[in-house]
Amino acid sequence: MENSTHTVIEFTRDLHTCDINDKTITESTVRVIWAYHHEDVGEVGPKYHNSNRGTKSLRLLNPEKASVLSTSIPSFDLVNQDVPIPNKGTTYWCQMFKIPAFQEKHHVIKVEPVIQRGHESLVHHILLYQCSSNFNDTVLDYGHECYHPNMPDAFLTCETVIFAWAIGGEGFSYPPHVGLSLGTPLDPHYVLLEVHYDNPTYEEGLIDNSGLRLFHTTDIRKFDAGVIEAGLWVSLFHTIPPGMPEFRSEGHCTPECLEEALEAEKPSGIHVFAVLLHAHLAGRGIRLRHFRKGEEMRLLAYDDDFDFNFQEFQYLKEERAILPGDNLITECRYNTKDRARMTWGGLSTRNEMCLSYLLYYPRVNLTRCASIPDIMEQLQFIGVKEIYRPVTTWPFIIKSPKQYKNLSFMDAMNKFKWTKKEGLSFNQLVLSLPVNVRCSKTDNAEWSIQGMTALPPDIERAYKAEPLVCASPSSSLHRNFSPKVLTCFVVLSSMLSRLHLWS
Repeated sequence: MENSTHTVIEFTRDLHTCDINDKTITESTVRVIWAYHHEDVGEVGPKYHNSNRGTKSLRLLNPEKASVLSTSIPSFDLVNQDVPIPNKGTTYWCQMFKIPAFQEKHHVIKVEPVIQRGHESLVHHILLYQCSSNFNDTVLDYGHECYHPNMPDAFLTCETVIFAWAIGGEGFSYPPHVGLSLGTPLDPHYVLLEVHYDNPTYEEGLIDNSGLRLFHTTDIRKFDAGVIEAGLWVSLFHTIPPGMPEFRSEGHCTPECLEEALEAEKPSGIHVFAVLLHAHLAGRGIRLRHFRKGEEMRLLAYDDDFDFNFQEFQYLKEERAILPGDNLITECRYNTKDRARMTWGGLSTRNEMCLSYLLYYPRVNLTRCASIPDIMEQLQFIGVKEIYRPVTTWPFIIKSPKQYKNLSFMDAMNKFKWTKKEGLSFNQLVLSLPVNVRCSKTDNAEWSIQGMTALPPDIERAYKAEPLVCASPSSSLHRNFSPKVLTCFVVLSSMLSRLHLWS
């Protein structure tokens, strides 16, 4: 259709074709490239699009769930106030907020972005974290750049993502039987809003007032939602060598942790309904694998074309039960070909993470189920024999051999001459190492399994996906039965002469 303001084009395409020049469309992120000219095609043919072009990351097979709310549903905003945006390409701004005090329990049923008009391309993504409850309101006095050496210590307690929005997203609606609980002692009292500003033209004088709007109700739903952070504990012991076209890290949510926590809290298990996969700039792909009694089940979630600047919760097509004794592995692929030094686990975007955030119900007292590989065996790979004990400095210092003497373990790892071959051997070693288990409750309390050492699981039967069914380009009969994606492209223009859309 076309009117005075919009041109809408709808078309379908097979998800899997037999054409080697076609990109298979999966549940992973797809970069869509678009271009158009504002005039209709004339006798001489289409005109060049000039600057009317761009790209957008989308999940074509994971659309947002439509949710029509009554206009009477109350809401509150967590919105930045007059944040000055520096004239630099990327800024991460953090601000703590206190959740309104409710006299009774409420359920948040939808979260949506509040973007200042004209700043739609400036605000790139927003993350909302739950913080420790052990603060007073002085932590609310001012915001600060995230991941900065002078960042307030209170920000470091805000580790669990409870909502994520990325540019182009419309918000997140909880399933009709689930809500995010507010107003009880177990619920978030303080939250941290992290906003990523993208200012590639280094524009000066920008002031922003963007954030999130949370819709809530006293019409309590059947279940409280919870969030579990699974994967690799964020630590310098998460190491990735430089110059690697591909390096794989794994974080384990171990059977021991899920056995203890779920057996005590919910022996019948929990139900996952959405997942956020999280890495930083070196991340290229993330998979959340699920095991039960040695057998691998279908992937819980995956993104084989991860885009750091497009992170949001993926709804699962079907809810997935997690039972006591199950095992989850968050598997991350990285590319460090353009880096000359080691990449370490950490908070900065130049550091790395390998995490899955699981939205589930009913809520149990388990906030983190993670692991970290043993560091001493990693150091033995580069020839380290002994460190100074007791450890009194951080990062700790190496005693022998001579070429590393009095160097921190970070400096020693950077001094080692990494080659692709060495990197591959190191990767095989790291994936086989014993891991230290992290199994945490709310407010940094711990399950008894925390700190134990576990081995990566023996996978008796790995999951084998069904082979892709492709449609033969020469057979219209086959094409009629192949899975298709329907794409709708909207152009804010009254006339359209030329459109290219590649995925």
